[in-house]
Amino acid sequence: MIKKLLIANRGEIALRIHRACREMGIATVAVHSTADSEAMHVRLADESVCIGPPAAAKSYLNIPAIVTACEITGADAVHPGYGFLSENANFAEILAAHKITFVGPRKEHIQTMGDKIAAKQAMIAAGIPVVPGSPGAVNDSDAAQIAAKIGFPVLCKAAAGGGGRGMKVAMEPGQLAEALATARNEAKAAFGDDAMYLEKYLAHPRHIEIQIMADSHGNVVHLGERDCSLQRRHQKVLEESPSPALDDSARRDIGRIVTKAMAKIGYLGAGTIEFLYENGKFYFIEMNTRLQVEHPVTEMVTGIDLVREQILVASGLPLSFKQQDIVMRGHAIECRINAEHPRTFVPSPGAIRNFHVPGGLGVRVDSAAYAGYRIPPFYDSMIGKLIVHGRDRRECIMRLARALDEFVIDGIETTLDLHRALLKEPEFIKGEYDIHWLESHLAKG
Repeated sequence: MIKKLLIANRGEIALRIHRACREMGIATVAVHSTADSEAMHVRLADESVCIGPPAAAKSYLNIPAIVTACEITGADAVHPGYGFLSENANFAEILAAHKITFVGPRKEHIQTMGDKIAAKQAMIAAGIPVVPGSPGAVNDSDAAQIAAKIGFPVLCKAAAGGGGRGMKVAMEPGQLAEALATARNEAKAAFGDDAMYLEKYLAHPRHIEIQIMADSHGNVVHLGERDCSLQRRHQKVLEESPSPALDDSARRDIGRIVTKAMAKIGYLGAGTIEFLYENGKFYFIEMNTRLQVEHPVTEMVTGIDLVREQILVASGLPLSFKQQDIVMRGHAIECRINAEHPRTFVPSPGAIRNFHVPGGLGVRVDSAAYAGYRIPPFYDSMIGKLIVHGRDRRECIMRLARALDEFVIDGIETTLDLHRALLKEPEFIKGEYDIHWLESHLAKG
């Protein structure tokens, strides 16, 4: 069993991992940049090590510094959280070479799923439905022919992409060359790789993802779905589980397909298979080989601690539950609270003057912020997450509205008002929205 775990991350996810370890009797090591010396996870961890200056490339992405921190403190495992090094196969390999347990999947699965083309091919082989598209990377010379075969509109996507970068839509043949060139430039700047592939562009899909967990004893289970369709520029804003768009039959069918596929490839640990869902059909878009930001909504409806299960699996132990033990109860919604202007989304770093979180039955706040804490300008702008559970979706929405009204963050701009406004929209209340709805709604003012 893991005895001392180094948390290779910051913010709310670092604190989340620390709490799971503390409940399991596992000692924790916090690493931090000089900008995060007063961070809450640093204050609460058993030990802390400064690994560099504010720039992530010199601290949270500095593999030698993190390995050295493990050796100095005697940490026998590393949990990468999400972002930073969480999907870096080289990092996992280096840790293994130093006999340090990586709390995550096998490096070959990180590599495969990190390449969108390879991931798509692997999922086809495993029996998962995919969006119609090019069989591999496309050249500028053959893109028009491939796009015509797929049928317009088409989506130009970076093979090494993520987070909505390196993605452009060509609605008709005359827009293809410009869309492809723009996407290539974005991909090259963001990922150092301008390989592109083409996919059929779906007009009004939902974004549905399936959470899975697998151990080294042959057990693979799914924990239902999350609906992540409320997005801005391909960035998730609000997530809920279960999805208002699925019925029990669709949920059961896609769960069975996903668990069978993950067993076939021998997957290990936590993973999320993401789909576009339109007209009753699922289309695979990518797999995240890590814990997701929105994992709490799954925890709220299943009662399963996903971080605890990650640590058990990484220790070589079996999952603490079987598929038949998973029962989804009620409804959960998560709001991502960012240090941004609620209309312009301009980042708003700075000092938090007052900080009061809501409470009560079914209310959870995952945040590392506190009154007096200064949000640094160097990292992601998320302050934390408000997650609410109710017996059904209506109760959940009412409880969430109440919790949002109680939430106080003074001194900086936040997206709290955006979420308060969203809960009043008829389309959201009825659950009738797709991945384009939020941007269209915001454009209307």
